[in-house]
Amino acid sequence: QVQLVESGGASVQAGESLKLACAISRGEFQVNSEAWYYQPPGDERQFVARIWPGGLSEYGDSVEGRFTISSDAIENKFYLEMANLKSEDTGLYFCSADITLPVSLWTIGRERTKTYWGQGTQVTVFS
Repeated sequence: QVQLVESGGASVQAGESLKLACAISRGEFQVNSEAWYYQPPGDERQFVARIWPGGLSEYGDSVEGRFTISSDAIENKFYLEMANLKSEDTGLYFCSADITLPVSLWTIGRERTKTYWGQGTQVTVFS
């Protein structure tokens, strides 16, 4: 069973920094990429950042240069370091991972590769 759990959400002042973490349950599966999304109040979920094995990463336009995504394969965790936070960064932050199950855990007829999501952690930035 693949599970993702976010942590680190908090209420902070504009200009401050925050670091979110996402723990992926241990198992014999392949993680193809890891990502962060956020959902502002009353709006749709939006892309924040993604990282691939080897360290290649990409960012949403609004966070480029302020946020950094990183991954620790040994700890089975990945992170989102957020600097110079703005009020518009307020929202529920979700981590996700694109995972391929080993054949031993795969049920024929079901997706072997899919995106798994955490439950979200709230970040509130006030001026």
